Amino acid sequence: MTLIRPFTGLRPVDARAAEVVAPPYDVLSSEEARVRAAGRPWSFLHISKPEIDLPEGTDPYSPEVYARAAENLQRMLAEGILQRDPEPYYYVYRLVMGEHSQTGLVAVASVADYDSNRIRRHEFTRPDKEDDRVRQIEALNAQTGPVLLAYRSQAQVDAMLEEMTRAAPDVELVADDGIAHSLWVVRGPERIGQITAAFDAMEALYIADGHHRSAAASRVAASRGSDTGAGYFLCVIFPHAQMQILDYNRVVRDLAGMSTETLLARIAERFRVLPEAAAVHPGSPGTFGMYLGGQWYRLVIQPERIPDDPVGRLDVSLLANNLLAPLLGIEDPRRDKRIDFVGGIRGLAELEKRVDSGEMSVAFSLYPTRMEDLMAVADAGEVMPPKSTWFEPKLADGLVSHVID
Repeated sequence: MTLIRPFTGLRPVDARAAEVVAPPYDVLSSEEARVRAAGRPWSFLHISKPEIDLPEGTDPYSPEVYARAAENLQRMLAEGILQRDPEPYYYVYRLVMGEHSQTGLVAVASVADYDSNRIRRHEFTRPDKEDDRVRQIEALNAQTGPVLLAYRSQAQVDAMLEEMTRAAPDVELVADDGIAHSLWVVRGPERIGQITAAFDAMEALYIADGHHRSAAASRVAASRGSDTGAGYFLCVIFPHAQMQILDYNRVVRDLAGMSTETLLARIAERFRVLPEAAAVHPGSPGTFGMYLGGQWYRLVIQPERIPDDPVGRLDVSLLANNLLAPLLGIEDPRRDKRIDFVGGIRGLAELEKRVDSGEMSVAFSLYPTRMEDLMAVADAGEVMPPKSTWFEPKLADGLVSHVID
């Protein structure tokens, strides 16, 4: 079995692609999805968020939701909106968001290599979220949400993918969020063989986003057999140097009974504290922004507080271990209701808004986690703290799906 292989993609007919593609299922609430799909009968949200077609308040994990997803998929097949390619192909996929562009490969990856940690992870998963993805896969007999993977950039492989984009794309569209999506179908046994061999020579791939999807695929393969179509899972693989991680910021509801002055004094025991006239977008690791009492501060951690281990030296760990836990009493950010997380795509104005409204008392802006740090954690077999990475742009759901017969 090879690390990756081509597959017979299930995808919208070219003329319908713009009507079908949708944001990933896990970035929209049910209410947001209902609004986004209004007046769009072929939106993939009817498959990925099928509770939008049931009465409001329906439990999104109820059996009728998964049944509706299967019904909607069959309807789109019957109406010719979705079609399956006649042969196994690879697909080159380009995302463009503003000035940022990244080009990767849509493929299916080996569950066996995931199980053996050749496809490396860096997050814990929650059983309830795994269960949801298992039920979705079983109901559809397909994987519709691709796992976002990275490979260590190799000039030869990067150039090979780039060369395949010189022709006009088979699919080209701009989604309603302004992200441009382009897809090239890779046909021909020679080209397909070259891609398979190039990736099979790699030591490892890295999960960037999609830990629950990959874990669910492993569970389905265990029940169906890894020698079936379930032995591979849908993914998009980008060179790590092209991937974009934005900051993943924090807001905290209260100051744990301290005054602003007391908190600042205690922070100064661990950080250099510099008042700033404008919002602080950290420009290097070990530097943080803090918005407190209508004032921005730049916090620079004392160098001796930065450990050598790949998890402890992450900025999200430095903030948690030196400020959030010891000063504000947030020991478990996964469960503590006093902390919330704000993706960098929302900008620093969102942090000011959350504090100025009185909803939160203090906000922290962080330097984005680097792909090299993510891979170092995965290579060490360690786990990153929650909410460490926010990848942009997001992959589209519905552009290519994997039927697992």
